[in-house]
Amino acid sequence: MPLVVLDPLPVEIESLLERRRRLGLDGCDEIWDGVLHVNPSPHGRHHRIQQQLAELLGPLALAAGLIPAMGDFNIGDEDNYRIPDGGLHRPGPDELFYPTVALAVEIVSPGDETWKKLPFYAAREVDEVLIVDPLECVVHWLGLRDGEYEPIERSALIDYGPALLAEQIDWSGPVGR
Repeated sequence: MPLVVLDPLPVEIESLLERRRRLGLDGCDEIWDGVLHVNPSPHGRHHRIQQQLAELLGPLALAAGLIPAMGDFNIGDEDNYRIPDGGLHRPGPDELFYPTVALAVEIVSPGDETWKKLPFYAAREVDEVLIVDPLECVVHWLGLRDGEYEPIERSALIDYGPALLAEQIDWSGPVGR
């Protein structure tokens, strides 16, 4: 349930945010145009899929001269950033806030805002976005064309595509369907 609280924040909300910081529960929180989006930690299936993506995409990324990064990082700046579940970086300096990446990976969690992030990624010229939905067992691979994302059959970055990836992911297991 979205909640907007106009400044100043009530002490109860300040206490909640401080408690989340202290306990390390704020690692998935994002700032969208100055608005804090408090996100829960992902479901267990999320991590299982993330690990598989690291194993499947990592060697292909390295072969293409890209740097695989399956795990959280920031795209944007301190006042406006998103945290994808992974990505492929071009060679360059390590940064706290990356202005862009070659590929952003999003793993859908129930009720999350994955699809609402696309305009942000497009504005930052992220070449491709990979969206994996563990509940639906579906892979969406999108390429940036004229400022908007369209489904693609094959990545222009690595020798891979959504159909092959969907076949190679193990969707089953104790936290799968």
